[in-house]
Amino acid sequence: MQLLTPRLALRSWMDSDRLSFAEMSEDAGVMEYLRPLATRDASDAWIDFQINHQSSHGFCLWAVESRSSGIFMGAVGLLRIGFVARFTPAVEVGWRLARQFWGQGFAVEAARASLQFGFEQIRLTEVVAHASIRNVRSRRVMAKLGMSHDSVEDFDHPRISESDPLRRQVLYRLTRAAWVSQCL
Repeated sequence: MQLLTPRLALRSWMDSDRLSFAEMSEDAGVMEYLRPLATRDASDAWIDFQINHQSSHGFCLWAVESRSSGIFMGAVGLLRIGFVARFTPAVEVGWRLARQFWGQGFAVEAARASLQFGFEQIRLTEVVAHASIRNVRSRRVMAKLGMSHDSVEDFDHPRISESDPLRRQVLYRLTRAAWVSQCL
């Protein structure tokens, strides 16, 4: 599996990605709004989950690398949401990039390629995204993707404890019809 953009390759995971992903996941800034991967085993299990999701569903949060240098940059793609909420079942678009790649449009570029794949190849009718209500950077990416937000749909993440400040999540949506109208 591979999706190409002008600057990026979104591709299947390789064993050689494991160390880079684990190192990225140790960065407190990268993980500020995400559930922690406290050990190398947890990091490897996250990648194994993505590989299995790809095998089962034809998509996952793919490894992202620079087309010019081949450097591992993070993970971006699509994922079936694995918890129950009023908006599930659903497929989400998500991203996690190493800090040195922030602020350069890479998350938007890779997420757009993922959305294009989702809407045009597997014919999804809608894709959602969610993040901590505090995660301003991800909310900016969602807006740049043309996703819509209605605060009435914000929710408490069922896998995050009630005392955790990350529990409250925003929900953004993008329909295939809205995607098509953006592309015209």
